[in-house]
Amino acid sequence: MSNVTAVTRFILVGFSDVQELQTLCGVLFLVMYLAALMSNLLIITLISLDLKLQTPMYFFLKNLSLMDVFFVSVPIPNFIVNSLTHNNSISILGCALQILLMTSFSAGDVFVLTVMSYDRYVAICCPLHYEAIMSDGACVLMAAFFWATGLLLGVIYTAGAFSLPLCGSNVIPQFFCDIPSLLRIACSGTMMVIYTSFGIGLCLGLLCIICVVISYFYIFSTVLKIPTSKGQSKAFSTCLPHLIVFTIFFVTACFVYLKTSSTSPITDRLFAMIYSLLPPALNPVIYSLRNADVKCALRRLLENVFSRGSLHLTL
Repeated sequence: MSNVTAVTRFILVGFSDVQELQTLCGVLFLVMYLAALMSNLLIITLISLDLKLQTPMYFFLKNLSLMDVFFVSVPIPNFIVNSLTHNNSISILGCALQILLMTSFSAGDVFVLTVMSYDRYVAICCPLHYEAIMSDGACVLMAAFFWATGLLLGVIYTAGAFSLPLCGSNVIPQFFCDIPSLLRIACSGTMMVIYTSFGIGLCLGLLCIICVVISYFYIFSTVLKIPTSKGQSKAFSTCLPHLIVFTIFFVTACFVYLKTSSTSPITDRLFAMIYSLLPPALNPVIYSLRNADVKCALRRLLENVFSRGSLHLTL
């Protein structure tokens, strides 16, 4: 171990070494970040202010948008600043904080999307018991569970990653800190802690996928039994956006965290960009464009703003 140099800072690799292209990437990411941020904040505002959106489905949608705001605000602003200042270094503490927050919020996203599938299952398959099952207290408890569990998983994952001695190159071939990149520069030694934390996350992810698949199996079985096409269309319109969001998030996450060493660095960074920006940007669009209640709430908000100069919504 005499040739090993301890790592004190990391160098994040952007999309280009040319300063002009770095600046261009920073500006493009800034535009996309602001779009994702404003659309999610708009969803949060509408659900918080409009009395017609005070239902469990929109309660969980507000939590999803809030998770997305935090999730996209961890890596993207740092990348924007690095691109505009042409300084790609990050401290070990900053790297650990990125991994902690991104893991917590991404895990929280998975949990809230799973709970939303259960909410749709109860609404469609057990409509007479919906209010009793999805009561205000139950919704708050489920929200507390996925926020707390996401944070706990983030702490375990981060502690496992940084329990390994880091040495050798301090270059992370990614525009934010992630576990696969850290493992490449970890000193040889026991990987039991990181494998254990990874196994816990993988098991929870598979459990969430199984729950979503089972929920939608019963949902589609019930919807296909509805005698009218109008009823089927209404049921599908509330379920398909959620299924699309869940699929996009899981597919992009798998490309980032389950990638093989044979993939090229530019491909890794491209999928990382899609993973960190696409789901938070698409979630509000998918739900709002296909949801009449959200569009009506937005119209009422604009009418109140322009007619009364107030953000208070009336029925």
